[in-house]
Amino acid sequence: MHRAVAATAVGNVAVWYDFGIYSYLAAAVLDRVLFPDGGQWATAYTLAAFAAAFLMRPLGGFVFGRLGDRIGRTKVLSATMLLMAVATVLLGLVPSHGAIGLAAPLFVLLVRMLQGFAVGGEYTGALTLIAEYAPDRRRGFFGSWLEFSTLAGYALGAGVCAAVIAAVPEGDLLSWGWRLPFMLALPLGLTGIYLRMRLEDTPAFRQLMERSPALSTMSARRALQIVVVHYRSAALVATGVIVAWNVTNYVMTNYVPAYLAATLPRYGAGGSSQAVAATLQVAVMVLMLCVIVSVGRLSDRIGRKPVLMAGSLSLIFLGLPAVWLLREGLLGQVAGLLIMGMSLVCFAAVSPSTLPALFPTMIRYSSLAVIFNLAVSLFAGTAPTIIEAAVTATGNLDWPGFYLVGAGVLGVISTHFLKEQAGRPLDGAAPLTSSAELPSPPLSDEGVPLEQPRQ
Repeated sequence: MHRAVAATAVGNVAVWYDFGIYSYLAAAVLDRVLFPDGGQWATAYTLAAFAAAFLMRPLGGFVFGRLGDRIGRTKVLSATMLLMAVATVLLGLVPSHGAIGLAAPLFVLLVRMLQGFAVGGEYTGALTLIAEYAPDRRRGFFGSWLEFSTLAGYALGAGVCAAVIAAVPEGDLLSWGWRLPFMLALPLGLTGIYLRMRLEDTPAFRQLMERSPALSTMSARRALQIVVVHYRSAALVATGVIVAWNVTNYVMTNYVPAYLAATLPRYGAGGSSQAVAATLQVAVMVLMLCVIVSVGRLSDRIGRKPVLMAGSLSLIFLGLPAVWLLREGLLGQVAGLLIMGMSLVCFAAVSPSTLPALFPTMIRYSSLAVIFNLAVSLFAGTAPTIIEAAVTATGNLDWPGFYLVGAGVLGVISTHFLKEQAGRPLDGAAPLTSSAELPSPPLSDEGVPLEQPRQ
């Protein structure tokens, strides 16, 4: 169990570091590197390239999800890790607009789409792997470590970007300094690949293949039929939770840095420097890291629904005030980000254990991959671009708050219809208990523990 969590979490840190650093550099430098003639729309154009990754996430989810249900979770997760690392290094090698003109943002667009394709299979595979390894009564605790690693990846990305922005002079930052965070993806990715290739597949998947090996040949069409006919309600509930969770996530982690550093100053509404915006992000995410595992453990005791409902209600009542606070100087920005962070923790801590429990082993990876990535791509990943475009078009700085309130309403509705799964076995798998609850293994004559009793 601990090896599985370590392999998944380390790889997940690398993936979300890779995926997130683009947005942290968007308003600080990439808008000038890629769109030097973009004027007030330069930030929106740069965030549009960020959103392009989400066009490919459903396709990546479909391809890798189906493979994960056929050949196993660990093989696919090693492949997605490799693809993500390569794509991120390529981003760091892109020539500037001054060197190759319009080809520069077009190349970035293509590489971001490659990243999106990889992430489409990565995150839901990681959800599936940890959920299938975790003991039934501790799935919330172990699942929360996945989002711990996601936040660690985002925090690492924000911290590295903030350090580079602060340490490298402006001219050097525009010419070569912005490339440094992308280059770090290579050692991080290689570490994740090494750990994942040494991990055997999950107990649930091995049980399935031993019991029904023919399921490895199930067609994608048949898997879709199973979801539509037998798990339609679960798919709708999962979609609502995913959208509420990820809208909050992408508004806070991907839009707020640009909002503070570029959008607010453009309208004379305060804001902050790029370095301060990144530092605030890191500080709030570090606080989230301190509590997220405890919230996951709490959900094993009181259930997933109360935690999800608390996060949803906080978005409804505090979403707009959080955005208003961002315009009230440094203390207001700290308070606004804290409100968003605590709301996000409620979703992030329990969703990794909630979502996999909605589907059976034979279609778990593929179902989650398609549903998760469609929901994120259509409604959440596009949020930073749509919000920035709406603010630019209307001059209304409250659009981030409107998005957060809408996410909260959807979260309340979805949580209401969610069936509580805390402490129960996953559908299609034998009950799993923690090693602490198992009897001691028999010993050999030499006192060595035996995995199987002697016949």
